[in-house]
Amino acid sequence: MDSAARTAERTRIVLVGTQHPGNIGAAARAMKTMGLSRLVLVAPQKFPHADAEAMAAGAGDLLAQAQRFDDLAAAVADCRLVLGCTARDRRVALEQLSPRQAAARIAGAGAGSEVALVFGRERTGLENDELQLCHAAVHIPANPDYGSLNLAAAVQVLAYEVRLALLAALPDPAPARDQPPASHAELEGFFAQLADTLDAIDFHKGRTPETAMHKLRRLFLRADLDAREVRLLRGVLADAQRMARLAAGKRQ
Repeated sequence: MDSAARTAERTRIVLVGTQHPGNIGAAARAMKTMGLSRLVLVAPQKFPHADAEAMAAGAGDLLAQAQRFDDLAAAVADCRLVLGCTARDRRVALEQLSPRQAAARIAGAGAGSEVALVFGRERTGLENDELQLCHAAVHIPANPDYGSLNLAAAVQVLAYEVRLALLAALPDPAPARDQPPASHAELEGFFAQLADTLDAIDFHKGRTPETAMHKLRRLFLRADLDAREVRLLRGVLADAQRMARLAAGKRQ
């Protein structure tokens, strides 16, 4: 398992006091599409519920394994990083993060750190005493003239940003090879033919041949040639040698 997958496993989405069970199911669906699976419910008003199952649309496994707590403090007790999503300014002095900044903070959390993204009630959001339990607040910069964002939509925005941040942290995959890399013997045969060809076309013109060959060896070794590419290059060298012999014959 790569580090991004481990971070995703350690990231929990905490829904506090959710009033409509359909929002719980829709949030589970939003999570699963972005590779998150840890759903935590704090004092939901109606759960389990058929509406939650219907809105989950294939993410019922997240509902089945969701943890339930009576209060937020218990739900995040083992977390090293707790970020509270809030749609409006409160009197609690917390660092303000954008969704992208919050995702970067999660992706950069130390190895083994449990992290939580906390979402409040549909109508009133998180209470001040709940925000006090958070290390920073996350604010989605919605349209100020109509900033009413559905709970599941807010979860989708944050889950998407978390996924982008985790994918960005992955190393670039090595390109797939359709041919095996050239063997040591194949490369040495190529280098010997290259040296002979450079001599045949008088490439060095009195200069020390070893210097050029050292540089050319490094260049071709960096290219990580496969066996077919070596054969192609040796064919080019063979033609160059043949042309050099023809030119030498005409001069005689």
